[in-house]
Amino acid sequence: MGKFEITTRKNGETQFNLKAGNGQVILTSEGYSSKSACLNGIESVKKNSQDDSRYDKLTSSNGKPYFNLKASNGQIIGASEMYESIASRDNGIESVKKNAPEAELSDLT
Repeated sequence: MGKFEITTRKNGETQFNLKAGNGQVILTSEGYSSKSACLNGIESVKKNSQDDSRYDKLTSSNGKPYFNLKASNGQIIGASEMYESIASRDNGIESVKKNAPEAELSDLT
């Protein structure tokens, strides 16, 4: 089962990582100014993760595929790692869709 881990960045902002059952990070949030805003971001991931139109499939400047998950207002709520192949990126999206809705919450702040 997946898990949302809430952590504090060095600059004091709060962020979350969505981890797959194997512990691999599959989605990372922006930095939030408060824990409540971070929790709202997690709820947004749970809500939007099942909608294929919320995923932007992109390629970085060095040619590596990655994706962003967006809310209904177009704001990015999470970004993936850089993948070695398009198939790996697409598997990452499927992993978010599988893990996000029922993911546990782990607060490490």
